[in-house]
This record gives sequence, C-alpha cells and structure tokens, in this order.
Amino acid sequence: MLRSMITAPDNRLFSAVLVLTAMLLAGCGPTHVKVEGNFPAPLMEPVPLKLGVWYPEEFATHEFFDEAKSRRESSWVVNTGDAQVAMWDTLLSGMFSELTHMKGRPSPSQMNQVVDAVLIPSVDELQYAIPQHTNVKVYEIWMRYRFELVTVRGKPIAEWTMSAYGKTPTAFLRSDQAAVNLAAVMALRDAGANFATNFTRVPEVAAWMQSKPARRGAAAATAPGAKASPVNESAGGQAGAERQEDSK
Repeated sequence: MLRSMITAPDNRLFSAVLVLTAMLLAGCGPTHVKVEGNFPAPLMEPVPLKLGVWYPEEFATHEFFDEAKSRRESSWVVNTGDAQVAMWDTLLSGMFSELTHMKGRPSPSQMNQVVDAVLIPSVDELQYAIPQHTNVKVYEIWMRYRFELVTVRGKPIAEWTMSAYGKTPTAFLRSDQAAVNLAAVMALRDAGANFATNFTRVPEVAAWMQSKPARRGAAAATAPGAKASPVNESAGGQAGAERQEDSK
C-alpha cells in the first residue's frame, strides 16, 4: 500500500517532466515560413517568342535556413520554392507569346517540344536582414538570380545574373512570419519587374533575337541600338537551325 502511494506521485511527476521537456524542445525548433503571395501578370506587349522554361529541382524547392546565434533568437526555415514557380509562371506566360514547361534540362538526347529557346533560372545567392528585436518587424531579403537561355538541344545562347530586393514596408505587422513572408513576396515582385524590363537588353539575347529574320523587326523595336556580333549571330543561326531540325 505504501509503495503504491509513493509510485503514483512519481509517475505524475515523470509525466509532467516529459510534457515540459517536449514544450522546451518545441520552443527551440526553427520557425517555418512557406512564402505565399499574389503575383500580377505583366502589362506589356508579349515578346514574340515561343519560350520553354525548365525549373531545376533546387529552384522549384528552394528554401533558406537561418540558424539562431543565441538562445534568445529563433532559427528560421523559409521555403520560397512554390512561390518562385508561381511568380515566374505568371510572369513568363504574360511576357511571351507562348510558354512551354520542359520535362528536363535540354540536351541532344532530351526529347523536347519545339520552342525558340529554353530559360533555366536559378537562385545564385541570397542575403537577408532579420531584426534583433521582434517588436520591429522590418525584414529585408536580397537575391541574385542566374539565368541560362539555351537552345532545345542545350547549346548556350546567353547567361546573365540579376538582382532582386524586398523589404517589409511597415514595422507593424502582426507577426515575424508575416514580415518575412512579405519581404520575400516583395523581392519576387522586384525580380519579375527587373526581368521584364531587361530581358531584351541583355546583349547576347538582343543579338540572338536580331539574328532571327522573322523577328528582326520586333527585336529591333524592343531593343533599339542592339547590334549582333559575328559570334552571337552565328550562335543564333545555329539555334534556329537546330530548332528547325527538331521540328521535322
């Protein structure tokens, strides 16, 4: 009898310790944010190109991790992959006359639908600023993208980088997660605006478009003053020949 009276309190104490330990471990875990937002279609005359796009797995599932530096701080895991794909799909669909999702990276052995070129985006670098005090919820995110524009057989046409920046416009959001989400959405919108404005201004892209006879007038209108070098013009001619060969 005495033994059962002693054991019961011990069991309750042990259960309480387990609950407290679980709560402490949960509190020490990283804060997860899945970026979500609205991305409007661009208001522009479509570029007269049939564009293919291929999202590498690391791009489509992109996330970044910020490890806490002290016990007073929280680690962060911010997933931008779905939001990246949603933004770029919306942008590219409205920016080009036709958009096709490729099943794999273009190569001589990869069977792809006939398009003029294939765009392959990647996140080259990401930096962020998280406030030390949670009552000031102003977060900043800076990203550097790398783009490859290749033929349907994977031969390079152009490669370039582009920066994007996002910052929460107010410090009075209800939570840190909302502030991080908004900063990421603002960075993605900035990326879309920069890409739409500068795509035809990339020298190699402009030269390649100039080398396509059927679209020479449109390319000249969107990228005035751009001149194709013999090297780039040759690359563009090869890309067109490959596309015609694949369409047979």
